[in-house]
Order: sequence, then structure tokens, then C-alpha cells
Amino acid sequence: MPPERVRSVRLVTVAVTLLAGLSMIAFMTVGVRGSWSFVLAHRGVRLAALITVAYAIALSTVLFQTLTGNRILTPAVMGFDALFLLLQTTLVAALGSAGAVAIDPRLLFSVECLVMVGLSGLLFRLLFRGEDRNLPLVVLSGLLFGALFRSLSSFLQRVMDPNDFLVLQGRAFASFNVVDPALIGVAALLAVMATIIVLPRLSELDVLVLGRQRATGLGVDTTRLSAIVFALVAILVSASTALVGPTTFFGLLVANLAYLLVPSARHASVLPVAVGLAVMTLVGGQMLLERLLGFGTALSIVIDFVGGITFLLILFRAGRR
Repeated sequence: MPPERVRSVRLVTVAVTLLAGLSMIAFMTVGVRGSWSFVLAHRGVRLAALITVAYAIALSTVLFQTLTGNRILTPAVMGFDALFLLLQTTLVAALGSAGAVAIDPRLLFSVECLVMVGLSGLLFRLLFRGEDRNLPLVVLSGLLFGALFRSLSSFLQRVMDPNDFLVLQGRAFASFNVVDPALIGVAALLAVMATIIVLPRLSELDVLVLGRQRATGLGVDTTRLSAIVFALVAILVSASTALVGPTTFFGLLVANLAYLLVPSARHASVLPVAVGLAVMTLVGGQMLLERLLGFGTALSIVIDFVGGITFLLILFRAGRR
């Protein structure tokens, strides 16, 4: 890489890291009233949840886009969001709102992760049986499963008690306000384990960007690498979704901003910027909503709105090319 590009990457990384750090400091300190020990402990748990989710989504999105060779796709295309909604709908419909709330959060977290990882394993068997069929299959399979899960959820919601439906609405959107600290620890541990597995393979991922056939010609075991990366993506997305709920377009937004800011295709350069942008967006956005809008809206709604616009702009830009 030319020296000027190296300096540019370092400058962008440092700037994004500083902004992410400032957003965390602002989240912990702005508007503090009363006992600092209570406020910092309460906000510290929520900050840990925001950082964990931001890290997991940014890492999983960049890895998934490398795996599929397409920067428009996100892990949400595998139907995780629709499956999460179906699980929540089935739970409330079967047990009622009181029974659903009474379930141990750790048990629910484990079941949701296992089901979503199981779905990803099924998709992997479909996606990578042939060298040239992975991208069409990932889109079609994700759309098929997503449509099926949404249809089942819609049917159950129509026959559900209105009071139970109100409870379900609160569980169907991503929420960063009330998170079990024990679940944050489990999700963070999964993210750390995924990072440990990914780091030695960054150079192989750089080669995989060139395409599976070229990567194979250059000595990369693409089948094994794809299996490892897909499993890690499934675990990261399942953990973040089970922890706070679905965030459909968030990964697409931060990943493409990282590609735009970093003049390099190396994962060692893109991933830190993507993670920093994700932390800055989630933590800073939550702080602004709480302090300026007074919880006037959910952060996930704003993210999906901005991310949806970004998705359309990317499509229009690709169409012009």
C-alpha cells in the first residue's frame, strides 16, 4: 500500500476512534443528576450492551459481504429478523403476555440463538454446494424463509388477544433500554471468541475478496474458510438479535460508510473503522434521543429509516454503473 494511503487509513481510524470515545463519554456524563455511582452503574450496563451489539453487527456484516462478494447484502437477508419476530410471536401466542414475560431471559436468549444458528446451518448447506450458485441462493433462500416467517407471524398476530399483541409490539423492535447484564456478558464473550478466530484469517479474507475461484487458485481453502466465516456470522447476528432485537439496515449503513472512508480493501483497515462507526452511531444516537428528544422515538426506527435510504442510494448508484 502506498505511504499516502497508509497515512490516510491511520488518520481515518484515529478520527473514528476518537469520535466513538467521545460519544461514550457523552453517553455516560451528559445530563447526570443525583448520585454518580448509581447513574454510572446504570448507564454502564446499557453502554456495554450498545458496544457489544455495535461490534457484533459491524464485524458480521463486513464478513458476510466478503463471503458473498456483494456490498449490498447483509446478514438480515438470511431471515434472522423475520425468524426473531416469529419466535417472539409464537411465544406470546402460546404462553400469553404474562407467561412470555416470566420466562428466564437466559433461557430465552439460548433458545433464540440456537434456533437462528440452526437456520444458518441449513442455509449454508444450500448456499455453498456449487461455486457459482452462492449469491442467487443466498438471496432467494433468505427471501423465501423471510416471507414464510413473516406470513406465519402475521397469521398468529391476527388471532392473538389484543392485550398480548401490545406486549408483542414492544418485543418486536430493537431496544437498548433494558438488557440483562448476564446476557451482555455471554454476547460479548461470543464476540471475543469470533474475533480470536477471525484475526489469523484476515489475509485469507483479503484474498477471498477477489472471488472464490481466484482465491482457490492462490492457495486459499475457500470451502473451509467459507464454513468458518458463515458460522461466525451466524453466531454474531444471532447473539446481537437475541440480545436487543432486529436491526435490519444498521450493518449495511456502517459497513458502506467504512468502505467509503477507507481507501483500502484490507480487512485490517476496514474492520476497525466499521466497528468505530457502529459504536459512534449507536451510542451517540441513543444519547441524542434521550437528551434531545426525551425517548420520543426508538433508535432502531431511526437507524432503519436512514439505513433504508442508504440502501436505495446504493442500488441507484449500482444501477447507473
